[in-house]
Amino acid sequence: MPRKPATTEVRALRIVQAKDYPLYVFMLRAEEVLQFADISRVSRDEAGKLIGYQRPQVKKHIQEIVEYLDSDVPIFPNPIIMALSPNVQFRSTRGGNRHPSDGISDTGRLTIPVPQEGKPKPAWIVDGQQRALALAQTRRNDFPVPVTAFVADTVNLQRDQFVRINNTKPLPRGLVTELLPEVDSPLPPRLAIRKAPSHLCDVLNADKNSPFYGLIRRASTAGTKQPDAVVTDTGIVDMIQESLLSSSGCLYPYRHIGRGETDFDGIIQALFIYWTAVRDTFPVAWGKPPEKSRLMHGAGIRAMGRLMDRILGVVDPARSDAPESVRQHLELIAPYCRWTEGSWEELGHRWNEIENVGKHVQELSNYLIRVHQIARRELT
Repeated sequence: MPRKPATTEVRALRIVQAKDYPLYVFMLRAEEVLQFADISRVSRDEAGKLIGYQRPQVKKHIQEIVEYLDSDVPIFPNPIIMALSPNVQFRSTRGGNRHPSDGISDTGRLTIPVPQEGKPKPAWIVDGQQRALALAQTRRNDFPVPVTAFVADTVNLQRDQFVRINNTKPLPRGLVTELLPEVDSPLPPRLAIRKAPSHLCDVLNADKNSPFYGLIRRASTAGTKQPDAVVTDTGIVDMIQESLLSSSGCLYPYRHIGRGETDFDGIIQALFIYWTAVRDTFPVAWGKPPEKSRLMHGAGIRAMGRLMDRILGVVDPARSDAPESVRQHLELIAPYCRWTEGSWEELGHRWNEIENVGKHVQELSNYLIRVHQIARRELT
């Protein structure tokens, strides 16, 4: 007869906010937090699909928390927020529901499986990663820690809660950028408006036909050996978002605001055609780290994105001759570009003095657009 899996019980308050996802409030000792819960960090599986959702640990901040916990009178009011396995069970105690008429909360015992060696833990930390790591290092291993938890059997639900909970905190922008396409439920307007550009950034990085294939740095690949990943995803997202939201952007017509729909296939075709032409026009500057090529720098990406709006405003990406037409437009500005050496004389900057700040981006954008317009007029 198979042995029944070992479990532990904690006293808990159950609060029903959503019928299928009750909240549980309970207490664990400091040493128990990481015994029961994993910290899921952003990474990608072999197929390139995003897994996990946590930010990298910050050692200095963790050490500061440890020192505070080891002080004379520590107070730790902020709870650790966890997602629990569906294998947990809650049993109300007699008289636990203080308000039987509304039934929104009751007390009882929460049964949690004891982690087994080599198997996933029964909980995942959604918020409080650094606090949890500090609790594992404090000398007060029996320090009581408040925990707020909900049952979630999918990473998608955990990821959704992580983005929402951390929405008002200084969460690394690149991490939010990468997580947004993986969140299925409706998002706040500020995040929803960035979801489409984030999804398109994913395609540009993952599609082997893309000129940016493997070139975009993502939070999930931070710390891994990827010498080819030289472009920041936030630079790509900013470039796409600006074109999508501005009525003068070349990607704006691909949105059907009335129906709330976006022609992603059309946008991807336009991006592939334009940026492939950029790669072919500036082969020496393409694919290099931004400190060696300002074309791969945030300022270069955004400025060339604004030029994209002008060029694709007169070249229809759906035409069979679009790739050649775009290259011809880019050849007009090529003699005036200083991506890897020399100086942008009209701007008064050496090639590597261009920074990703508003003033420099605006100056570089205006210069490229002006050179393009003058060169076109001279041809006619």
